[in-house]
Amino acid sequence: MPRVINFELAADDTTRAIQFYQSIFDWNFQQWGEDGYWLITTGEGEERGINGGLGRRTEPGEFTTNIIDVPNIDEFVEKVVANGGKLVVPKTVVRGIGHLAYCKDTEGNTFGMMQHDPSAA
Repeated sequence: MPRVINFELAADDTTRAIQFYQSIFDWNFQQWGEDGYWLITTGEGEERGINGGLGRRTEPGEFTTNIIDVPNIDEFVEKVVANGGKLVVPKTVVRGIGHLAYCKDTEGNTFGMMQHDPSAA
């Protein structure tokens, strides 16, 4: 069964957002790539919960986005569309991790889907 595996926070000022979350929750942030994206570690090893990411807001009204692990991204995008949802960002490659697409549900909520594939390039 597909599960939420990650969350993404959008920020107008990533430095300010990092300071906020570190001060309150003691989360760890590590820059990933060249595009101002940060990986968030929210707990240790086997501790319950999920980790996430932080990036610059790309459009007004962009909020927290959950990423759901799916076994076949193409199949699940088809299911989303067949059930009244919309594809908003087509399948893209995240090198060394897998394939990612963003959709909107019937209520306008954005979510991502990730197909794990370490050989993705």
